[in-house]
Amino acid sequence: MITGMTDRAEHDGTEPTTEEAAAPTPRERRIAAWRNAPRVLARLGFLAPLRERLALLEAAGEAYDLDETADIYGNGVVEALERRVAQLLGTEAAAFFPTGTMAQQVALRCWAGRTGNPAVALHPLSHPEVYERNAFSQVSGLRPVRFANEPRLPTAEEVRGFEEPFGALMLELPLRDAGFVLPTWDELTGVVEAARERDAVVHFDGARLWECTEHFGKPLEEIAGLADSVYVSFYKSLDAFGGAALAGPASLVEEAKTWRHRYGGAVFQQFPTALSALIGLDRELPRLPEYVRHARVVAAALREGLEAGGLPWFRVHPEVPHTYDFQVWLPYGTEFVAETAIEAGEETGTMLFANHWDPKGPGLTVTEVYVRAAALEWTADDVREAATDFARRLTGA
Repeated sequence: MITGMTDRAEHDGTEPTTEEAAAPTPRERRIAAWRNAPRVLARLGFLAPLRERLALLEAAGEAYDLDETADIYGNGVVEALERRVAQLLGTEAAAFFPTGTMAQQVALRCWAGRTGNPAVALHPLSHPEVYERNAFSQVSGLRPVRFANEPRLPTAEEVRGFEEPFGALMLELPLRDAGFVLPTWDELTGVVEAARERDAVVHFDGARLWECTEHFGKPLEEIAGLADSVYVSFYKSLDAFGGAALAGPASLVEEAKTWRHRYGGAVFQQFPTALSALIGLDRELPRLPEYVRHARVVAAALREGLEAGGLPWFRVHPEVPHTYDFQVWLPYGTEFVAETAIEAGEETGTMLFANHWDPKGPGLTVTEVYVRAAALEWTADDVREAATDFARRLTGA
């Protein structure tokens, strides 16, 4: 039990007692349980205490010459990071951005100017549609057009048959809200070819592109080479403090830097973020395929454990994860499942489900499972045991 958390007690006044007012929220309890649990599937840096986050920079000297002058408006270490990204993705150039939201708006605005068509074809579950408050239309003069309502990436036939012209096709790889799903390599190349047949450019929302090499069986530069431009994130896969990059032709990147300034993205100094990104490229990037392979072990053991625990229905999606993140669906109310997950972590010291749960209909909830370095300590038997215990807590067995 977390210190300071008490059962709600009756009292005469209408205002909560001091103890009640100080009771942690479910989110606070969940994060506390995750931090305190000796066994978790992922130690997510952005939820760690500030002291731990700052300690990441202790390795900065291994990633960059710290005797160099600090960056000013995007030079120095920021330029070094840009060159590194361009090299990894096999593009002519890359530009650092403080956020992916800004990077993608700028990229697609530049392409709209070149194609003469502001329409951007994208999936309705794409990040800009779900999380960015209509930024394309409200800020950048772009017009999103949505297609492929199924929880998967679009097919070549859907791209060819779309009923109106579009200047750019935006593909989120992987498509997070559909379950971190990816097409096959042949499906992806077919979609790109179909877009080109329509004289459209192809932009990859590759926030998690770093994670895709194991699924496609291709190196990063070959994957990125399918697109006209690519956005990548530094914190989603690489555990950096933040930041993003837009990679593509040199002329596009130079234009994007102009718009970066106009959008307020020419930040005076960004060396902590740039250094953390370089550390992530050195430390985390080489390990990502190993995480993906182990996520498949975890997903299979989860299914076996939830079944052994007597759950009447559940879904691990995809059954074989495409990256090292996937979804788990359960036939219970969200609050009940979330509380059960927290209590299991508090009582056992094993936090199987550390993420939040989202309602998806009456008596149906879903969470995302992240598999990182911490999960490598778990065997399949460990996962099965924890999943069986969790299922029995849900069923009351």
